Amino acid sequence: MDLQLDGLHVLITGGSKGIGLACAAVFLQEGARVSLVARDPDALAQAARTLARAPGVDAAHIGVHAADLKQPAAAQAALDAAEQVFGPVDVLVNSAGAARRTAPAALDAQAWHEAMDAKYFTYIHMLDPVVKRMGARGRGAVVNVVGAGGKVASPIHMPGGAANAALMLVSAGMAAAYGPQGVRVNAVNPGLTLTTRLQEGMAADAALQGIDTAQALERATARLPLGRIADPEEIAHAVVFLASARASYITGAILAMDGAVTPMI
Repeated sequence: MDLQLDGLHVLITGGSKGIGLACAAVFLQEGARVSLVARDPDALAQAARTLARAPGVDAAHIGVHAADLKQPAAAQAALDAAEQVFGPVDVLVNSAGAARRTAPAALDAQAWHEAMDAKYFTYIHMLDPVVKRMGARGRGAVVNVVGAGGKVASPIHMPGGAANAALMLVSAGMAAAYGPQGVRVNAVNPGLTLTTRLQEGMAADAALQGIDTAQALERATARLPLGRIADPEEIAHAVVFLASARASYITGAILAMDGAVTPMI
């Protein structure tokens, strides 16, 4: 299936690792030009080298821009720099930031603020200027990689879950607001995924249950109807499809990708 992504400019926040990096790999395979945005310049450089080694990938189609997306001015500067290199952004994939998982007794006001800074505002600071530029041009697609924690309350993920829920509302609201201007906005909610963030979550879950991390991971996997944890590439394929012209009438959708561990409508 031709996803009609050849030559498009895709900007990915959180693109140096995990799901963001997996998305970059798939977009490049589809012929897109990809701008990666993340905080760590070294991690970005390593990500670019990794992506460039893949068969058929042109290293000239990869751009990297270091920015702390907690700062709106830094997000704006990264966007401007990316568009100077590859032109207007056709697709935005937000996958930056993650809220720390914390046991309920350890929560304080600072933890709630930090969660919103880490997960909500890192998305908003890039989403706001990009979607406005897309609307002015009359085209564009946004996919926010959010998380299942915004749908199901977890005792160790309440601040992060609240940020995720807010991002889902923003995704649906932006879809309605900018649909008339030719912009589609969707969200994907991964469940457990084999990334470096998984270990942190398992450690917090293990502490709450009074077991070790390996046991927590085993129990979590046993609850999955598919019997395994998702690979980042599996999430990436869904993201790339939603960003493509093949999903031209899908907007305002919140796609669950938790392996049906929480059956819901």
